[in-house]
Amino acid sequence: MESAPEVKWLYYNVKSSVNARSTMDFGTIKPMTRFLKRLFDLLASALLLILLSPLLLILALLVRFKLGRPVLFSQERPGLRGHPFKLYKFRSMRDAYDDSGKPLPDEQRLTPFGRFLRSSSLDELPELFNVLKGEMSLVGPRPLLTAYLERYTPEQARRHEVLPGITGWAQVNGRNALSWEEKFELDVWYVDHQSLWLDIKILFITLWKALKREGINAPGSATAPEFMGTGKPSFK
Repeated sequence: MESAPEVKWLYYNVKSSVNARSTMDFGTIKPMTRFLKRLFDLLASALLLILLSPLLLILALLVRFKLGRPVLFSQERPGLRGHPFKLYKFRSMRDAYDDSGKPLPDEQRLTPFGRFLRSSSLDELPELFNVLKGEMSLVGPRPLLTAYLERYTPEQARRHEVLPGITGWAQVNGRNALSWEEKFELDVWYVDHQSLWLDIKILFITLWKALKREGINAPGSATAPEFMGTGKPSFK
């Protein structure tokens, strides 16, 4: 993971890029739409955390029993304007390393239970706390690795003009079955077309996709390959 000075530099680099646009403040979203979106996020995430609390407890116990500690996976991710925040998910991989101490590939660390968590998107439920805190939205571009910030083109970096989301336009239009460039194009499309009604539409499609377990894995990989930059090969 990047050191603090490197993360700070990347944050200001992305912030400078997106601030160059006059429509930077949450993309092109209008103040009333922004208010309604945040109100919807706040009320919906609070209600879901209450209603799903028994499920969250059961999942936490299952993760503890099947995968051990820690129950939650946490990692610093870039959010609005590239500002870093700590993302929370249920752990879905076991600890496994090669002889040199390097973690084994994802497909070797994923257990059947971990695959179920990912395919059903249940591992994403703790992100509701991120939404409640205002670090994320229910709908928006997915928060990716901090290392990707310096690899984006200026157009791709526009995905940070809005809060990251638990689900998004790219997730309901192919998810990990898409190339990185295709996902980023869909992310930027969402930035330019976002509305509360579009968010509600995406949430309903997400529920349907989760039930069908579509687009979970990239072709030939247990998860999405690492994004190395447009025009450069990606690695698992």
